[in-house]
Amino acid sequence: MFSDRARIRVQAGRGGDGSLHFRREKHVPKGGPDGGDGGPGGDVVLVADRDLRDLSAFRARTWFQAGNGEPGRGALKHGASGETVEIAVPVGTQVFDTDAQLIADLASPAARVVVARGGIAGRGNKRFASPTRRTPRIAETGLPGEDATLELHLKLLADAALAGLPNAGKSSLLSRISNARPKVAEYPFTTLAPVLGTVDAPDGTRQLTVADVPGLIEGASEGVGLGHEFLAHLERANLLLHVIDASEGDAAERFATIDAELAAYGAGLELRPQAVVLNKLDLLPGPAAFDVDDERVVRVFHVSCATGAGIDELRRALFELCAPQVVAPVAEDGLVDFLVYRPRPGGRRFRVLRTDRGFRIAGAVPTDEDELAAALKAAGARKGDEVEVDGELLELQ
Repeated sequence: MFSDRARIRVQAGRGGDGSLHFRREKHVPKGGPDGGDGGPGGDVVLVADRDLRDLSAFRARTWFQAGNGEPGRGALKHGASGETVEIAVPVGTQVFDTDAQLIADLASPAARVVVARGGIAGRGNKRFASPTRRTPRIAETGLPGEDATLELHLKLLADAALAGLPNAGKSSLLSRISNARPKVAEYPFTTLAPVLGTVDAPDGTRQLTVADVPGLIEGASEGVGLGHEFLAHLERANLLLHVIDASEGDAAERFATIDAELAAYGAGLELRPQAVVLNKLDLLPGPAAFDVDDERVVRVFHVSCATGAGIDELRRALFELCAPQVVAPVAEDGLVDFLVYRPRPGGRRFRVLRTDRGFRIAGAVPTDEDELAAALKAAGARKGDEVEVDGELLELQ
């Protein structure tokens, strides 16, 4: 069964304790301190895996714990670092904390984010030696790692997505234009979970991904039918394929019904370009009428999934309408992407925003340079990039 929601708990490893140790050698009556540092605790990392399709793996396992750092030993031997745990999630997974604040959006293959940082290791007594304190009898204990409960939300990545009323023929259309084999039946709500299909270009040089979601009915935004929870999987699509059963009467009225539900859901779906697909033409004596003047409607197709009429034209047009492009949410101030960074316990939340000119720190700017460097690295900043901090442009060294 398809799963696009999951809750997990992650626990980073504890830092290893520093060693309290003194040299004990023959003919060295007053050997100095030689306690080594402990090893840092392991992190918990989420990694986007292109081979995963949903979050169903987290039904069986919801608790993930990284390894603890080993304690330091004598002869200045440092403890080994704790084992890092990598958790594979589908591409398109969004990570939220318990306050519904976005932590990361893993929208590309191999994208990764540290969701729980390992504890800091304790220092051995060698670190505390000085000219006035030659035999320090103190060493630090390692700190615990971060512990967090996370909400995972999956939004499928698709070039185009099908929307429409139940029994409009969305599943039949997907099976016609792609390699998907969804369930097709004559009763409403045959599709109970999103389905992805791959469409091959006629020359074999390119592929598109098309998503089909359960049908909508009037009042879906208020929970009628299957509701509108699956519309989250349309948010990343470049193009909406609005499938209408042309044999059932006024196509314009059916278009308006679904368009109203898209607007009620929000998230910009009501502004998305749409291609209208008038289906079941084999049941009509002539061409179907569609008198809608809407600048969002880029093309109108007349097809029959039963006979295959118009399918090849639609398939070719998809590669024109879904031309390769970079689609990213653009805010009013020109920001094109962002990453919310989780500081260590006690720190204040801040954001690293990727702009068209570089990077910018928003929120409470951290005073710890290591924390800031880690956040910039997680956001993809590299040496030589410009970073705006408190209105000043700095170049990463």
